[in-house]
Formats: sequence, C-alpha cells, structure tokens
Amino acid sequence: MKNETSITSVLLTSISDDQKTISVLFIFFLLIYLMTVFSNSLIILLVVTCAHLHTPMYFFLGNLAFLDMSYSSVTAPSMLSHLITQHWSISLSECKAQMFFVMYFAGSEPLLLSSMSYDRYVAICHPLHYSQVMSWGTCAQMASLVWSTAFLVCITYIISLKRLTFCGPNLIKNFFCDMPHLLQISCTDPTINVLIIIILGGIFCTAALVTTFYPYVRIFRAVLRIRTSEGKSKAFSTCTSHLTVVFMYYVSVTFIYFVPDSSNFLTLNQVVSVIYTLIIPLLNPLIYSLRSKDLKAALQRAL
Repeated sequence: MKNETSITSVLLTSISDDQKTISVLFIFFLLIYLMTVFSNSLIILLVVTCAHLHTPMYFFLGNLAFLDMSYSSVTAPSMLSHLITQHWSISLSECKAQMFFVMYFAGSEPLLLSSMSYDRYVAICHPLHYSQVMSWGTCAQMASLVWSTAFLVCITYIISLKRLTFCGPNLIKNFFCDMPHLLQISCTDPTINVLIIIILGGIFCTAALVTTFYPYVRIFRAVLRIRTSEGKSKAFSTCTSHLTVVFMYYVSVTFIYFVPDSSNFLTLNQVVSVIYTLIIPLLNPLIYSLRSKDLKAALQRAL
C-alpha cells in the first residue's frame, strides 16, 4: 500500500514567464476573443433574421458559428484570467468541467463538418432532389444527432474518470485541461480509460472521417463530368470554404493529440492549442463570409 494524498487542484502551464510578453499576449488574446464572439454572433444573427439564408447550408453554418464561439469561450476567458492574475491553479472539479466542454465542442465539430459535407454532396450530385432530401426535418435530425452523439461519447469519458485517483504531480502541460493531460497525473492505472478512449474514439473518428471525405469523392467525380470550365469552377467554389475549415481542423487536432508529449514539443503544443482554441474559431466565420456572396449581401443589407 502506498501513502497517497489526493490532490484537489491542478497547476496549468503558463504561456510565458516574461511580464512584458504576458501584457502583450493578454491584449492580443483579448482582442482575438472579442472578435471571435462578435463575428460568430453576427453570422448566427444573419442566419436567423435573413429569410434568404434559411437554407440547409446556412443552417449548419449557424451551428458551426455557435460551436466556434462556445469552444473559444471554454478556454479563452480562463486563460485571460490566468494571464492577468498570474495564478494558474484551478480546482480539480473545474478542470474536469473544462475538459468535458473542450471534448464536447471539439468532438461535435467533425460530425458537424461531415453533415456539411453531405449537404454539399446532395446539392451538387442530386440538385433536383435537394429540397426533398435536405428538408428542415432532416437538417434538424442531423444537427440533433451531432450534438447528442458528441455528448454521449464525452459523458462516457467523464464517468470513466470516477475510478481514477489523482495524487500528483499536479502539473498539466497546457493552459487548459484535456483528457490526455489529466490521465498523466493519475496515480491509478488508467489502462481501462485508455481502452475506452481508443475504442470509442476510434469508432467516432473513423465515422467522422468517412462521412466527411467520402461525399467529396462523389463530388469530385460529378464535377469532372461537367463539360464547361465555368460549371466546374462554380461547383468547386461552393466547397472551397468547407474544405478549408476541414483541413484546418484536422491538421490542428493531429498536432495537439498525436505529436509526442515531451519538453521539446511543449512550446509547439501550446502554440497549436492557441491556434485551435482562439485563431481557428475566428478564421472560420471569416472564411465563409469572404467566400459566400449571399452572406456578404445579407451583411450589407443589415448594415
């Protein structure tokens, strides 16, 4: 038997130790976060209020804007608070709560992107049946499936943590709590938890990848059969924004979860985490706004 003392708080890793750098980072991250909330809120407002945006594509875009704003709000305010106070310790219960919402919103995004892939597939490959296939009932069911599936997976992960005891060291190698970091500070054998993550995560990721990229195989085949270059360009332009968002998501997630965790990669992991939690939620609405004529027209009318 080991004489172990359970910890009640965890210590997050500071982004910087230099006071001047911290002040600059605080202002920069605060501006980024405010712009993220504003731009995503604006997209949600336009999608809700503009009648010509009441289409499946913009319905899912509104869901993506809500997801980006929520995901950024899980990590950014606490990070800003830690930067201004230089107090990087949080309670274990707060860490678990933050971890749940981080996983929930991060897990909902690939399913939402796969729904948007299917929407583009139907629009390009079956345009005559688009209104029947992508009815409002179908869209609502797809969105409900996205949010409920991610919730069930994440709540399973949280329940599996009940068997673990955390007794230190209580240092987490990032500025927010996530499942891999929490398992590293467990003094109970986390093999069962790792197996649950591998099995559920494997099924989840495989389903998301297949349903996201397989529709584009069909889309590319359909586009190649279009004879005019103008028709091909128009078909590809409707997918460019979505493919850009998909690429940014999977590249950042790969760096965060598959780059070896060591002191040499700590700075890189933090940089990518900042990009994923702060920069990408801001870039997503900008990418869609710049590529969508309907959204730009709605914004001009609203202004």
